[in-house]
This record gives sequence, C-alpha cells and structure tokens, in this order.
Amino acid sequence: MTTQTKDIATPTADEPQADQSHLRTAAKRAYDNQSPRGIADEQIEQHLPMVHKIVQRVVGYLKPPLSYEDLVSAGVVGLVKAARDYDPAREAQFTTYAYLRIKGAILDELRGWSFVPAAVNRQIRAALQTSREIAENTGQTPTDEELARTLGIGLDELYETYKGARARQFLSIDDADGEDNPLASLLAAANTDGPHAGLEKAEMIKTLAHAIARLSERQRQVIILYYQQQLTMKQIAEVFDITESRVSQLHASALFNLSVKLRQWNDG
Repeated sequence: MTTQTKDIATPTADEPQADQSHLRTAAKRAYDNQSPRGIADEQIEQHLPMVHKIVQRVVGYLKPPLSYEDLVSAGVVGLVKAARDYDPAREAQFTTYAYLRIKGAILDELRGWSFVPAAVNRQIRAALQTSREIAENTGQTPTDEELARTLGIGLDELYETYKGARARQFLSIDDADGEDNPLASLLAAANTDGPHAGLEKAEMIKTLAHAIARLSERQRQVIILYYQQQLTMKQIAEVFDITESRVSQLHASALFNLSVKLRQWNDG
C-alpha cells in the first residue's frame, strides 16, 4: 500500500473546539453505519476525548506515514464499534472496553504500514545481539556511547535504531489483542505493590523493577513519569527543561535496555 506521507500535527491548546467538531463528525459518520446495542449517543460523545488521549500516546512512540486525523478517525470507528458490540452482562465497564477497542483500531490501522525499513530491522538485531553479548561478558548493559562505538556507528544513528526498536515492539504481533504492549503494561506496574496474577508475572515485574533501578537516573525518571505518572513526552521535556526530542531519545534508549534485560530473563 502506498500513499503520500503526511506529517502528524497534534492539535494545539488553541484548537479544542475544532478538535471536538472533528471528533463529533467522525463519530456520527461511523455511528450512522452501525447498530448500537445500549450505549447512548451521549455516552459515546463523553468518551471521545479518550480517542485524542490514546492517539497522543501513540504518536509519542511512532512517526507513521499517517496524519493525526487519520489515527483519530480510526480510533473513533473503534469507539463506535465498541458501543455497538458492548454487552454489560459479559464485558467489563464500558470505559475499559472502549479503551481496548479504540487502541486496537488504531493499532490495526498502523499495522497496515511498514515504516520500520528492513535496514533498520537489521540494525536493531545487531544492536540487540551486541548489547546482550556485552551484558553477558561484563554483567552490565552497555552505555549508549559504548554500544555505538562497538557497532561502529554514531550516537544519532543509534538513537534512530532505538526508535525503530520501540516502534517494532509497540506494534508487535504479541499485541494483536489490542491491549497495551507487554513491556508498557509491565512498566506501568513495575514499582507497585499490588497483587499480581501468577508467580511468573510477579517474577518478571520484579526483574523489570530491578532493571529500571539500574538505568541512568534521567532514564529512570523518564520511565516513571511516562508510564506511572502518565505524563506526555512534551510535559516531561518541560519538567526537565530539555527538548522533547531528547526525552524521546532517553525513552527509546531506556526501553531498549529494558528489553535486553527481559530477553535475558526470558531465556533463563
């Protein structure tokens, strides 16, 4: 599938009315072709801001060849289908159900695009293998500078590799059920004390929490603010008085290192 690449333009704070108008129009267009089962129009409209929130989180991971409006439209269709299919006797609360269906619809739209080139995939595999070998030999995950030097590439190229790995992980086939990607859902729970279903998951979360503790201080702060405090990358940039691009680099680097640790844990 080919199309003209469009830049993502996240709506600004000065455009709330236009945003809501766009959402309502998209929702009505999708809703006219559905047969809802018990979710009133007002409830659908109340959940429209959730679409924006999910899209904003997605574009924090990815820069796909789709516009912001493309992703919003896909999410609205997911919301309307959730309203159509929702059965209160069988499903969880509608908000939870809608969230999963919205995000699933957005991910389905994104999976139709191959925006991680083959060359980047090869670089990702090389970086993972090299990082793992260094960690096994030294007992420590290599720094970005050390990994770049070993791979024979510059830091900027390494950060692009990290971002490619992040995009690939986010759209992993393991996420086909539409829920949060596995690593992200674990990160959100890694430092909590609540009960966990299953000893294996509890052990994985314990391993991940230990790995987070071994990140650099700034990487650790970014992970906590992004996953546990639900701040956007733009908000984190404002907290640290750095660029949003730098926050994205720190986030991608941290995820890469944590992925290496989880692969080691998974292999034994």
